[in-house]
Amino acid sequence: MPHHGSARAGLPQPGPAGTDAAGTDAAGTDAPPGPGTPVGVDALAFAGAALAVLYVPDAGSDDLRSVDTAGCAPAEYGLPERLALSGGSPAARALRAAHPVWLTPAALASCTEGCPVPPRARTSLGALPLGTEGGRLGCLVVVGAGENGFEAEQQRFLERYAHTVAGVLEARAEGEPPSAPSAPLASALRRMRVGSFVLVPESGVIDADETLRELVGIRPDDFDGKADSLLAHALPEDLPALMSVLEPTTRTFGRRELDFRVRCPTGGMRWLSLWCRVTSGTDGRPEQVRGVVTATSVLHREADDVSRIQWLTAALDEAATVRDVSHVVVTAVREPLNADRVALAELQDERLQVTLLDPPQPAAWPQAWRRQWRSEWPDAPLSALPTLQRALRDGRMDLWPAGTAVEPGLEGIGPGGLAVLPLPPKGRAVGVCLIGWDRPHEFLPEERSLLTATASLAGQALTRAHAHDAEQELATMLQRSLLPRRLPELPGGTAVARYLPARRGLQVGGDWYDVIALSEDRVALVIGDVQGHSAAAATIMGQMRTAVRAYAVEGHPPDVVVSHANRLLVGMETDLFATCCYAELDMDEGDVLFVRAGHVAPLLRHPDGSTEEVEVEGGLPLGISMETDFPMTAVALTPGMLLALVTDGLVEAADLPLDEGMRRARATLTAADPSDPGQVADDLLGDRGRREDDVALLLLRYDGMKTRPIRSGWAVWRLPDAVMHARRFTARTLRRWKVEEATDPVLLVVSELVTNALVHTQGPVRLELTLRGGRVRVCVSDSSPRAPARPVIVDWESTGGRGLLLVEAVSESFGTVPMAGGKQVCSEIAVPRREPAPVGADPGTEGGDRS
Repeated sequence: MPHHGSARAGLPQPGPAGTDAAGTDAAGTDAPPGPGTPVGVDALAFAGAALAVLYVPDAGSDDLRSVDTAGCAPAEYGLPERLALSGGSPAARALRAAHPVWLTPAALASCTEGCPVPPRARTSLGALPLGTEGGRLGCLVVVGAGENGFEAEQQRFLERYAHTVAGVLEARAEGEPPSAPSAPLASALRRMRVGSFVLVPESGVIDADETLRELVGIRPDDFDGKADSLLAHALPEDLPALMSVLEPTTRTFGRRELDFRVRCPTGGMRWLSLWCRVTSGTDGRPEQVRGVVTATSVLHREADDVSRIQWLTAALDEAATVRDVSHVVVTAVREPLNADRVALAELQDERLQVTLLDPPQPAAWPQAWRRQWRSEWPDAPLSALPTLQRALRDGRMDLWPAGTAVEPGLEGIGPGGLAVLPLPPKGRAVGVCLIGWDRPHEFLPEERSLLTATASLAGQALTRAHAHDAEQELATMLQRSLLPRRLPELPGGTAVARYLPARRGLQVGGDWYDVIALSEDRVALVIGDVQGHSAAAATIMGQMRTAVRAYAVEGHPPDVVVSHANRLLVGMETDLFATCCYAELDMDEGDVLFVRAGHVAPLLRHPDGSTEEVEVEGGLPLGISMETDFPMTAVALTPGMLLALVTDGLVEAADLPLDEGMRRARATLTAADPSDPGQVADDLLGDRGRREDDVALLLLRYDGMKTRPIRSGWAVWRLPDAVMHARRFTARTLRRWKVEEATDPVLLVVSELVTNALVHTQGPVRLELTLRGGRVRVCVSDSSPRAPARPVIVDWESTGGRGLLLVEAVSESFGTVPMAGGKQVCSEIAVPRREPAPVGADPGTEGGDRS
């Protein structure tokens, strides 16, 4: 990297297809990417790629198939839709070698498979395997339009791009909600945070996209569209180089590159890389500067030691995880020191756990390591590597020149020289870095100083990252324990949920959701958000979710459930409040009762694709006032509708007003395919890579009950012959339903349950009969919350106590359900199959009143 942001002008990097390095077409017309061009096209064009094609293994064959493209249309270069894994295409060769394949126009001329058709004199190609295990995820093929192929700088950018694409595919394979499920190439560019700009030098007006403003550290409301506002965030010593690029003269047309530093809002420093192209007007004066900016991930070999340490410090400051630290260290030492191998490992319980190997292929490392290669990276007991054990114990850097005898576990890592760097070099070591050279390497004094500083910085960062990873693992376990492990299967509908923590702090928060089966045909959906993103918020969230579930299962109506939860939170005397949306759905009729406590309104998608915000009358958030009322709103659903309950993290952000967020969510619902609720949920999440708030989403597709139940009820009178009347009502109902075969066991159950309710409780008693799917359900409700007592031992001379035993014996299922103001005792009896009558038999009359 140039010292203090010095500019590098006129690097011969090819532009898009059909353009020269200065960005003009064959007719001499300026053709750089315009300000409205997608960022991915700008970034790929500046990296020399006119086209990028993603190939992944086809599960049904031994081929690779194209699944995504970026840049120009693939038909312009004639790339095939499918490639044979066993063939000779550059992609197949790259996968077999587990290493990128770069072909210049001369080398491409002799390629006959998987290459541009017809061959062109100025076309180059790169094939980059994806994944650490021999390209198991697929291959990225890029096509350029330069006479000399891809430059080293462009190759490094594209290799970084391929690594990010692999991360997107791995996230999908692990079941995470994809940020852009149908466009992994575009999603990868967003993850890389590549920003673009168009500057008019004469006026100083600059059109900078959102990503560029974020990289520089400017909030959307603070940007006035002037280049001076961007320059104000650069370090003073880098301003001269920046000014030479942003204020070009007539002698600086063409491509220019620059590395510079900006001061972050947090006070830290960040290195950025800028690529731009200067174009001229009709008078020959500079008219526009168009370019892209990204966070620097490559340390240039020509950088001096001060710049290297500055870059390393800034890069490690942004590295959060152990994997991030490992990538930064490898980038900082391998290419600048021209090393052939770099290994980073952390010490865990007297074992060395490798966190990153470069190159990643097992064949590049000792045989002893390959035997321990049971997962992504190998690990080995420290006792098997006594040299490393001594280095970690002493905390001293060891530099071994070519020809030094090493133990078998280190053979082949550095035959031309090996550097062993304990991390950190003093005090308790948490890891080790090995740097090896194949050719004889001389360790210069300034290189020793650089390695010492690198080890110290990397060790401190690794310690922080290890603590960060441990905190994140604990936070993830806490969050998972507080949210439902799985959602229940619902008759007449399908429910799916998604949760994404905020990308800051412990990544735990107060968003929660739940699906509560209240009965066989009633379900409660609840979503809520406790204020804050901390362990305290997560703790309150867990208590609120448990309380809402308990109140709901007790049988309270929705307004009472939310009111009880509000009183509970007020009584906790916490400074936090919570919002909540509670919906109780009758799966038979499609009727929903909504209660909203300061929460975002629910969204509905109708079968015709139209959407609406449900106008639910709302109350104050939970935890504000003990006396708050929570009115209910009734809404009717029809089969095919989608109901979406969301938290504000999905539809509101610092740069996204709530109204615009709701409009975008409704547009996504309109375009979604309701046959796959999981995909709809993923589409609603969209690209949430830089989220500042938790995101929770609960989606229900209402299909309606396939078998509609038949119901009948009877208010039991408290008379001496009340049981007889209940039996007569039951017999008449069963005859009307034509299920007389179940009359005997059903009448037995009705007699016992009604008798118990009349004898052991006070207040009203009600009998409910339901027929569904070959079963009769008998429910008797009363005003007592106590469940019927089952006798443990029944004496032969006892005159009672056998009723419940008989009910259990004839029932397929039996139990008690709490209800508001009492309980409901239920029994289900299977209807016996009707036997066909014998031929010639008198049909007679059956099913008389057996009361």
